Amino acid sequence: MNAPLSADALYDRVAHVIPKAEWLSFEDDIEAILRLKRERNAVILAHNYQTPEIFHGVADIVGDSLALAREATKVDADVIVLAGVHFMAETAKLLNPQKTVLIPDMGAGCSLADSITPEDIALMRQAHPGVPVVTYVNTSAAVKAASDICCTSGNAKKVVESLGVPKVLMLPDEYLARNIARETDVELIAWHGHCEVHELFTAEDVREMREAFPGVTIIAHPECPPDVVAEADFSGSTAGMSDYVGNTKPGRVVLLTECSMSDNVAVNHPDVNFVRPCNLCPHMKRITLGNIREALEGMRHEVTVDPAIADDARRAVERMLLV
Repeated sequence: MNAPLSADALYDRVAHVIPKAEWLSFEDDIEAILRLKRERNAVILAHNYQTPEIFHGVADIVGDSLALAREATKVDADVIVLAGVHFMAETAKLLNPQKTVLIPDMGAGCSLADSITPEDIALMRQAHPGVPVVTYVNTSAAVKAASDICCTSGNAKKVVESLGVPKVLMLPDEYLARNIARETDVELIAWHGHCEVHELFTAEDVREMREAFPGVTIIAHPECPPDVVAEADFSGSTAGMSDYVGNTKPGRVVLLTECSMSDNVAVNHPDVNFVRPCNLCPHMKRITLGNIREALEGMRHEVTVDPAIADDARRAVERMLLV
C-alpha cells in the first residue's frame, strides 16, 4: 500500500509523465481523497488502465484484473473504492460481502461484459452438453454465476488446462479464446464478444510501427485480434506486459492496449522510450479524481450483488483463484 504522502510529495513519482501545471490542478482532490481514506478506513483498488494521477497518486492497490481479484480478498478496510469498471467492483463485492464497495461512476461498463448474458450461456450449454464453461472475469456477476470457473487474460491457459478435459467453452472474448487456443491442445469454443479498445488494433498497425520505429519492441494484449498478436514480439495481460518491460528493458516499446497503461509503466521505467499508438477506453476514463472524492464524501455509488446469484458467482471466482 502507498505510504500516506502529501499530494506535493507524490508528484515526484509522476513528474516525467504529468506536467507540474496539470498536477497542481489535481492537488486539492488528492489531498481530500487521502484524508477521506483515513476517515472512512477506505482503500482504493485501481486497474492498470487508470490515469497516472489515480494509479500513482491515490491508489492503495494496483494491478490487472487477476491481481485486483487476489488482493481484494486481503483488504483490511471497511470501504473499497474500485477505480475501474463495474464488473471489477462486483468481483470485489463477491469476495468481500461484508464490506462496502463503491464505484465512482455506475456508467463505467465494459463491451465484453455487455456481449453475453446468462441466457446465452444456457443456450451454449444446450448446444455443447457436458462441456465446462470458462468465463472471463470481464463479465457480470450473473454470467459468472452461470459459469463453472472464471479466468483472466493472465491465467486463461492455466485455468483451461486445469480442468483436464479435451473441450471447453471459453466466453465471451473471441480473440482471447483464439489466442489461447494456439497455446494449448484443449479445443476452445468461443463466443463473439470483443473488447472495443483492443479490437481496433490491426496487423497493418504493427507493420507500420516497425517501419516507423526500426528495432521497436511491440507488446500486444491477448484481447487483440490474433493476427496482431502473431506479429507482436510478446503478448500478455497488463501485468505480463509490465513485467516484460521491466525484465527486458527494451530501448523503445509499444504497448498495444489502453492508453494509460503506457503512462503507468513509464513511471517505473523512465529509461524506456514508449511509443504511444494507444486506444482510449471510454469506460475506464469515466473514473476521475473528482468522482473518487465524491464517492468517498457521499459514500456513493454502492455496488451490490443479488443474493440469488452471489454464491454461484463467488464460487466461480474463488475456483479461479485456487488454480
